[in-house]
Amino acid sequence: MTAPIHTEPARDPYMTRRRVTWTMICAFLGAGVLMFVRFFFPRVLFEPSPRFRIGQPSDFGMGVDERFRQSHRVWIVRDPDRLFVLSAKCTHLGCTPNWIEAENKFKCPCHGSGYDMQGRNFEGPAPRPMDRAHVEIDAEGQVVVDLSRLFVCPPAGVCEFDQPEAYVTVSGDRS
Repeated sequence: MTAPIHTEPARDPYMTRRRVTWTMICAFLGAGVLMFVRFFFPRVLFEPSPRFRIGQPSDFGMGVDERFRQSHRVWIVRDPDRLFVLSAKCTHLGCTPNWIEAENKFKCPCHGSGYDMQGRNFEGPAPRPMDRAHVEIDAEGQVVVDLSRLFVCPPAGVCEFDQPEAYVTVSGDRS
């Protein structure tokens, strides 16, 4: 006696094709559902608040203070009677100038614009002086800077640097 020969039933030649087709359709619909769900979770860029405290007016000596250049992109400038905040952004292309204390000026490394200690441009391609930020003293005596309110000095317009909100009046002879 011979063992019976087992033969597999004939496979449907279109079965594999249908399985691949349905897999592709399900993958397409699944990707669409994932994109739809992802739409409800937008990408958000968290930036520091444009309003921040920098300390007491007496914390700053005469001249330019660079403590907040990296963290908030500003310089604190103290004159004998005023304290104001310059935005550390060149008005030519937005580069961050460097404070060169030996020459008593800000110098932009990109295209050579030069600014004096007041932020006024005197050399290079910069079209206007650097912007000043809104400055005020809060109830605790802290200097509060608001970068969302900038004061500009357009070349052919009215300069806003002498507005009372553009500086804080200080007294004393801290050096």
